[in-house]
Amino acid sequence: MDRRKFLKATGVAGIAGLAGCSGGPTEGGDSTATEGGAETTETESAETTQATTEEGGPAANVGMVYALGGLGDKSFNDAAKRGIERAQSELNVAYNEAQPSAAEEFPTFQRRFAQSQNPDYDLVCCIGFAQKSALQETSQNFPDQKFMLVDDVIDRDNVASYAFKEHEGSFLVGHLAGLLTTQQFEAGAGATSGDSTQVGFVGGVEAPLIKKFQAGYEAGVKHADENISISAAYAGSFSDSAAGKEIATSMYEDGVDIVYHAAGGTGLGVFQAAQEQGKFAIGVDSDQSRTDPNYANVILASMVKRVETAVFTSVENVVEDSYNGGETTTLGLDQNGIECVYGQEIGGEIPEDVKTAVSESRQAIIDGEISVPSSME
Repeated sequence: MDRRKFLKATGVAGIAGLAGCSGGPTEGGDSTATEGGAETTETESAETTQATTEEGGPAANVGMVYALGGLGDKSFNDAAKRGIERAQSELNVAYNEAQPSAAEEFPTFQRRFAQSQNPDYDLVCCIGFAQKSALQETSQNFPDQKFMLVDDVIDRDNVASYAFKEHEGSFLVGHLAGLLTTQQFEAGAGATSGDSTQVGFVGGVEAPLIKKFQAGYEAGVKHADENISISAAYAGSFSDSAAGKEIATSMYEDGVDIVYHAAGGTGLGVFQAAQEQGKFAIGVDSDQSRTDPNYANVILASMVKRVETAVFTSVENVVEDSYNGGETTTLGLDQNGIECVYGQEIGGEIPEDVKTAVSESRQAIIDGEISVPSSME
């Protein structure tokens, strides 16, 4: 097997604090974002060692099959990595990683983990909606193997599904973008033009899940002002930063002030374009002002999606013998699974009246006063 695709890491005994959980409501539960959440990312594979307990082995063995784009995206996959690293530290589990380079490799890696006897994997984590088709077959062929899936649902007793209300968090960052594009605002290396009201959205692959981000974002923008123009485009990849940069540059040159991306590694190109054009960007999945601090001077906020929580929870359930196969866990604003987290460098310069308005929208969504669309229909 190509070692670059099948990286090995292991658990180490001991207890550590929560890694990568930043943002979320402060006291009272009504804040919209946290200034500079304490998120970090580790993308390097660890050397193979053996975790031990008093009984002589790890509490569980976990297989990780990442989404396309792999580790180092500063976003979705890196968030999943933080989740298994937390489980390694707090729960004393061992894990192995696979980074497929094409969708055709999903069933291969899923099967390899399911078939393995040394070690025998207690759980196989499948990260990303694109793995659903492969996992439907793999989980049927290996009924005794426990799986978890992030970002889609499979109704089978040996699959625990985790879904997120991405549209809710996207509404908040859309509301933020809409409020800022209607005024003259400067911070860090970016500025709004003041004489135009335009924002943009860059997606990775044009799939229903990514459309969910777009739908929430556009609804949030229009909540700020119905007259704001919104440009949207898809790169066709989650790992093409050059395409992301080209698309975003075109948007900025056409007068767009702020671009929100839901494009994984492709979104790094959006940040590059924002910096070069003196505009702003909004990150996704992780607090990207921290995971990619080189662009913190143009990242207003990030729509944080706590994939690490889903991964850690699924592993913890297996360790505690409370695996929730056949069930779907949905994480939204009210569960702190989704959040708008202001950028660590320039978030503090966003006007308080804007933050207050976004905070009020957050509470209105939780209270059911604002219904956020989850599709573009």
